Formats: sequence, structure tokens, C-alpha cells
Amino acid sequence: MTKQRCAWCVGDDLYEAYHDQEWGVPVYDDATIFEFLILETFQAGLSWITVLRKRENFRAAFDNFDYHKIATYNQNKIDTLLQDAGIIRNKLKIHATITNAEAFIKIQEEFGSFGKYIWGFVNGKPIKNKHKTIKDLPATSPISDALSKDLKKRGFKFVGSTVIYAHMQATGMVKDHEVNCFRYSEV
Repeated sequence: MTKQRCAWCVGDDLYEAYHDQEWGVPVYDDATIFEFLILETFQAGLSWITVLRKRENFRAAFDNFDYHKIATYNQNKIDTLLQDAGIIRNKLKIHATITNAEAFIKIQEEFGSFGKYIWGFVNGKPIKNKHKTIKDLPATSPISDALSKDLKKRGFKFVGSTVIYAHMQATGMVKDHEVNCFRYSEV
């Protein structure tokens, strides 16, 4: 019997595995939150599957998303990244990744962890929506608007409300599995 999944992932093995194992599962660990944040910023203007297919290349190119290392990247490292065909070679997004790593560390210093900071926007608990179809999914929310605004104020780049809402979905801050999806009741 075929499992009923959210419509957006059906038909691609990588997408389905990501949906079944990761999407919407609450993430509190700073390293994983940072990885998703950077991947979402690279996704801006592109499809998620494009980024997902390059995920392992991103991990290798960006030192396994070690934000302490990324915050120290110099021009030589940037030039190397710009030549790496395995990732999305967008100069502005690469520079934003470095800026975001620096801002991420500052938030950790202020709040004790980035997870504590970001989950504070949903009072530490996932918001569980009840969408019937993919057409019902919003691209933003008042919370993603507020979080985006605060991140920008703190120096983050490529963190518009749509990117942040997608991040909230990916990291389980917002539960947006369709109600008929087998994962709806599991996460």
C-alpha cells in the first residue's frame, strides 16, 4: 500500500525521503538549525529540490556547516566556493552565509543558543496547522514576518519572510503536513 504524502514531495525518491524523515520534525540543535537556515537562504528564488540535490556538496564546501569556521572565511575561501560547481555559486548568497554565521554566533552569545532564540517566536512549541492541500499552505505568516524582521535587524541576509517560513516548516516550528499525510499525526 502506498503511503499518503504531502503533494509537494510525491514522485521523487530524494524528496519523499526528506519529507518522510526530516521535514517538520522539531529541531532544537543549533548546528542543524544553522544548516537548514543556510540551505533555505540558498534556495531563495529556486526550488527546494535543487538545493536538496546539492546538500552533500554544500556540506563539503561549507565545512559541514560549522558556523565558527564559516564566520572566518576569507577571500581565498570565497573564490574557491565561487568555483565549486557542486553548489549554487551565487556571490551574494555566499557572502550572506559568512555574515549570517557571524550574526548566528552573536545570537548564541546573547540567548545561550540560537535554538532558544528562534523557538521563542513560537513559545517553544510547534504550531500545528490543518491544511488539506498544498494550495492551502501559506508562504508567510505573522510570525515569519516578525522573525524575518528581527533577523534582518540583527544583520542576517537573505532571510525574507518566505525563506523564514520555509525554515520554520523544515525545522518543525510550524507543522504543515497535509492532514491526510501519514506524517501529520506522527510529527
